[in-house]
Amino acid sequence: MLRVLLGIAVALLPHRVKVLALRRLFGFAVDRSASIGFSLVMPRRLVMGPNSRIGHLTVIRGISQVVLGDSALLGNLNWITGQPLSADTAAFADQPNRRPKLTIGDHAAVTNRHLLDCTDAIVIGRFATFAGFRSQVLTHSISLAESRQRCMPVVIGDYAFVGTGAIILPGSRLPAYSVLGAGSVLNAEYVEEHWLYAGNPARPVKQLSQDTAYFSRTTGYVI
Repeated sequence: MLRVLLGIAVALLPHRVKVLALRRLFGFAVDRSASIGFSLVMPRRLVMGPNSRIGHLTVIRGISQVVLGDSALLGNLNWITGQPLSADTAAFADQPNRRPKLTIGDHAAVTNRHLLDCTDAIVIGRFATFAGFRSQVLTHSISLAESRQRCMPVVIGDYAFVGTGAIILPGSRLPAYSVLGAGSVLNAEYVEEHWLYAGNPARPVKQLSQDTAYFSRTTGYVI
């Protein structure tokens, strides 16, 4: 609780003082050109590359590590939580290798008002985009057969695009250079690139041209 209260106090500081405080008090590796808005950012370890950004009113707690690459964006009003490794609970005790961490690659963007469950690892590749609002990424669920909680990582490939309101379930993979349609539910590990995956459950429905401009961007921000 003391750490959370200290995190709230740090969130209220001016930007330059905030970055210094995060380095000194928590040992976070935050580049001088990175920026953090009025947000509660409390993973065990935070790494922010050059020009990376965390917006306002985003909450990060209960996870081991957050890594933002060069120019990566984690926008406003996002909720990133998980089951910490240190939790005094029997849940996931038989999965000691799980990794409660979030990695957002260079120039990738998670926009605003998304929910990410990092009970296990979420990896978002370079230049990938979570667009719109209200998408959910879940890395844990209840196994009815075993009557206990289980977790699996989720991978979003380089240059992938996740449409608004999508749901991504444990163990899923969206390949690089692919699109997940708005409102779709991804519950499988796909590997074929340059496809539109859509529906509930999501399936490959349309092949995409390799010449699509989005797939050859050299900067993350789409004007």
